[in-house]
Amino acid sequence: MAIETEIKFLVADLAALAAKLPAAGFRLQTPRSFESNTLYDTADRQLRARTEILRIRGYAGRWLLTHKRLPTSGPGEDRHKHRIETETLVSDGSALAELFLSLGFVESFRYEKWRAEWTDGQGHCVVDETPIGNYAELEGPSEWIDRTAPLLGIHPAQYITLSYGRLFDQWCAQHGSNAQNLTFAAVIPLR
Repeated sequence: MAIETEIKFLVADLAALAAKLPAAGFRLQTPRSFESNTLYDTADRQLRARTEILRIRGYAGRWLLTHKRLPTSGPGEDRHKHRIETETLVSDGSALAELFLSLGFVESFRYEKWRAEWTDGQGHCVVDETPIGNYAELEGPSEWIDRTAPLLGIHPAQYITLSYGRLFDQWCAQHGSNAQNLTFAAVIPLR
């Protein structure tokens, strides 16, 4: 059972961040690729009530099934986001989606982004271009995040621990949007 520890930060200049990453010891692991995510839940949102997600992700020619939940012990929420993450490759995300629907799950939220993955061998920096702005994530041990962030010009006050779903909720409230999904087709026309 792996605990995912991460922070997000807003990226004002994608080219400037891309220039800083190699200087900080990162190498490109996955070039910029389109990513599509669908969250599934029961009709009465039991998973959301338990702060859990069940997701199928299509990214860079592969499908991933992910379940995330809060840890029952260990690090609580601090300036980093901590989740127990179980993830596995699947051969056919569409078939898995049909199975979820047959079992009574429903699509509860969709979100899209363009993502590039970088690694320094100890942790990851992913750069996400979303319909509501550009963000990056540092994922790895807390100490590594705090050691790496300054190399990229990021101060702890800039750490974001919200999910993309919560960031989208905030964006909708700020922009008076009734968009239901964080997709380019739903959001870009409203910007």
